[in-house]
Amino acid sequence: MLLEVDNVVKQYAGHRALDGVSLGVPKGTIYGLLGPNGAGKTTLIRIINCITAPDSGEVRLNGKSIRPEDVRHIGYLPEERGLYKKMKVGDQALYLARLRGMSKADALRALKHWFEKFGIEAWWDKKVEELSKGMAQKVQFITTILHQPELLILDEPFSGFDPVNAALLKREILELRDQGTTIIFSTHNMASVEELCENISLINRSRIVLQGNVAEIRAAHTSDTFHVVTTDFIPGMPDKYEIMDLDNDRMDAFYYTVRKINPAMTNNDLLAALMTEGEILAFEEVLPSMDDIFIETVNGTAPSTPPEEEL
Repeated sequence: MLLEVDNVVKQYAGHRALDGVSLGVPKGTIYGLLGPNGAGKTTLIRIINCITAPDSGEVRLNGKSIRPEDVRHIGYLPEERGLYKKMKVGDQALYLARLRGMSKADALRALKHWFEKFGIEAWWDKKVEELSKGMAQKVQFITTILHQPELLILDEPFSGFDPVNAALLKREILELRDQGTTIIFSTHNMASVEELCENISLINRSRIVLQGNVAEIRAAHTSDTFHVVTTDFIPGMPDKYEIMDLDNDRMDAFYYTVRKINPAMTNNDLLAALMTEGEILAFEEVLPSMDDIFIETVNGTAPSTPPEEEL
């Protein structure tokens, strides 16, 4: 594991922001850190960045307790914009690169590469306040990754991007992962989680309420429902499956949604039963989306009182 969070607790006056949170982020993976507003995600990110310290528990980077000097190996892109509005874009980017310990020559060379790659070289001498939200996010992303951090923390990185630029950023994130960068991805966009993340932790009310591999989590939340396409009309079998929906308005085939009644039935058993009724053209299990799982889990663990604002 590149990063380990072990039983971390953080208490503020009248509010426990983190209550025994533990997780492990494997090297070279994209790890989703999920949760509703006020759940504790920002507090955990601040602790990892050594902005604040836990009251108890430990954070380890490469097996060693994390120290303030280790932050040079971390890149953090916060959701809030952190650029100086009156500075020129190039001067701002160079300043932030030098703060990360890069020489002026190395920083200028790397910035030229990334500004050209993102198509924003014409903005070098513009003031930051002239940038759109998406353009400012591009600049901030570049300055976050410029020093080639070992651990990259991205908080809502697609905020402010149109679909074209969001796709560009996704490609860059995947390329960074493929080059060995470990990425923590904090977001409310569950479609991006399904597309990018191998593993996730879902925090709600200061505690981890769901954790594991994305594919395994989706499989574990199956509703035993299937999409089936047949050449013939098929009846339901009350002892095996029920028909939830039928679309027979299309001329080419019959499109069904069916659900297994007996949980002991395997998928092959269900397919065999359906094949006795007619020719099967398609058979696909319907897995819940991460959005569905997020809502179900949070609603299932949330108390009746509204969440406090995260500190």
